[in-house]
Amino acid sequence: MTNIIVAFAKIEDAKSIKNILVKSGFSVTAVCTSGAQALGYADEFQDGIIISSFRLTDMICIELKHNLPEDFEMVVMASQQVLTEVQGDGIIGLIMPLKVHELVSTVDMLSQGIVRRRKKRRKRPKVRDEKEMAIVVEAKRLLMTRNNMTEEEAHRYLQKHSMDNGTNLVETAQMLLALK
Repeated sequence: MTNIIVAFAKIEDAKSIKNILVKSGFSVTAVCTSGAQALGYADEFQDGIIISSFRLTDMICIELKHNLPEDFEMVVMASQQVLTEVQGDGIIGLIMPLKVHELVSTVDMLSQGIVRRRKKRRKRPKVRDEKEMAIVVEAKRLLMTRNNMTEEEAHRYLQKHSMDNGTNLVETAQMLLALK
């Protein structure tokens, strides 16, 4: 599910956009009237889409875009004249008056892109810090000493038990060390 935040100066406009999206099968995470509220919601999530008017109660869309977390996409709905000022800053513009199919297809396209980026992030190997690495190494040493395992066998043991227990490798190593 993609986090969608709708931010318009008039709450009625925001609710109308939310209703269009919900009827089209999207889930809208939040509806708000100010940039500060939108940023607050955005900070709770890793990525998503903000659909906004040009001007909110406390800032314009360019300020909002510059303060958003990196993996957020932004769609601004405004007149053609206003959109020429903001496009190119990582902002996608939709011309008012709104054509529903343009909104739906744009949100769908952005949502698919976010899902692809999430999959890529998950496939990247996790980088552990020194403290976490030390915990795993210590747990492997304990297994090697106590059970006469090779380092590879100890590592496989930790991996298997972390998968069986639904925990990550570091948590499994911590649990093993707590039992010594």
